[in-house]
Amino acid sequence: MTIRSSFLLALRLIFPKADKSSVARKSLSGALFCIGISIVPLVVVLTVSNGMIQGMTERIIGLSSSHLEAVLSNASDYVSDAESLLQFSEKLAAIDGVVNAFPEMNATALAASASFRVGVQVRAVLPEMFARSDSFKSLFTITEGSYDDFIAGTRAALIGQKTAEKLGVHAGDSFRLIAASTSKSGSILPRVSTLKVMAIISSGYQELDAAWLFVPFDTGFDIFRTGTGRYSVLMETVDAFSAELMRIQERCVHVVEGDATVYRWDELNQTQYENFSSTKVMLVFIMLLIVLVASVNISSSLVMLVMEKRREIAILKSIGASSHGIAFSFLIAGTATGIGGVLVGLPLGLLCAVNVNQIIQFIENVMNGAAKFLYLLQGNNVADLAHINLLDPAYYLSEIPVLVPFRDLAVIVISTILLSLAVSVIPAYKAGREKPLETLRKI
Repeated sequence: MTIRSSFLLALRLIFPKADKSSVARKSLSGALFCIGISIVPLVVVLTVSNGMIQGMTERIIGLSSSHLEAVLSNASDYVSDAESLLQFSEKLAAIDGVVNAFPEMNATALAASASFRVGVQVRAVLPEMFARSDSFKSLFTITEGSYDDFIAGTRAALIGQKTAEKLGVHAGDSFRLIAASTSKSGSILPRVSTLKVMAIISSGYQELDAAWLFVPFDTGFDIFRTGTGRYSVLMETVDAFSAELMRIQERCVHVVEGDATVYRWDELNQTQYENFSSTKVMLVFIMLLIVLVASVNISSSLVMLVMEKRREIAILKSIGASSHGIAFSFLIAGTATGIGGVLVGLPLGLLCAVNVNQIIQFIENVMNGAAKFLYLLQGNNVADLAHINLLDPAYYLSEIPVLVPFRDLAVIVISTILLSLAVSVIPAYKAGREKPLETLRKI
């Protein structure tokens, strides 16, 4: 029995000429669609998780730790004033491989308005950082106000959207910043400064910017006494994921030896980055289990097909068909079912993944509409109803970046086809082992 004959037999098993109802072929068609349907959530989860992880990682690197961060000791001479720290950053900016270097002073304080108080992380940065840094330009969005008056020497502030909501302030409003100050006797006293909100900004990731409050670099040194904050220099390179990053780090360590410690972004955010990766692996594993369960249907459908085709198998064997050729035909039929499932599920999954933000918005609108309707039926005030979010913006990005992982999708396609082939082995082996004499004797 030739390979061509095996392919022709597999074709007849899947698409018979006779118009005869077959439970086995219906079951095989059902298995095909089950695989297709199971691939849809797998593709969506993979695309969404990749987009989420890249979006969060991009914000962690670009807005928080940068590619490299040199953390200065509070005993260093370079933290005595704003000018000294700026000179130190210029020395780092001259290192080969460093594209930009921005000095920063970071301290904790209490922001207070007429209605609320909230703890904030005050970041004293150069005002031009919002124009020079590619990450700050592209990832921060102004929801109110502008950067125009955020200049050196002003008592200006840029605050996160969530913090502004808590304080109940808008662009142009003033609020108080209460910082701790140590007196000559060693006692801790509050130091109050009044700042004006120039703009309300958002990175789209509340966990990062909810408590951030930016002030001009020199203003930060006026508000906080020397030695009470964390002094660092954020350095940007060409590529945060390049192997060259470690070599640039070594150059920086050689230059700042004794004054600062240089960290890579993955060292500062190792736990969070590993958490992202492990969550993605777990989600994909669960989705693969669904595909595995769907693939088992192919095996059961082929067993039914073998039982239905026992007479045809016996006749083929009696005229010279080999056991291996018969088994190969059923392997082809099972594998073709898996390929058909991929052809159904992959385009549908990509369609859902590309439009995931619109789908989530539609589901949220339906859920909130249904909740309002039930509230009205019960005679409650709709204004008291909290908005339902499928993805809490406090933990996820406000908008999911769509990133299609073609390499991972190729792995899914190959894995599904191989899985379909694997579950077809036992039914195909049984088909090849059919004994024509015993089968024809029972007819």
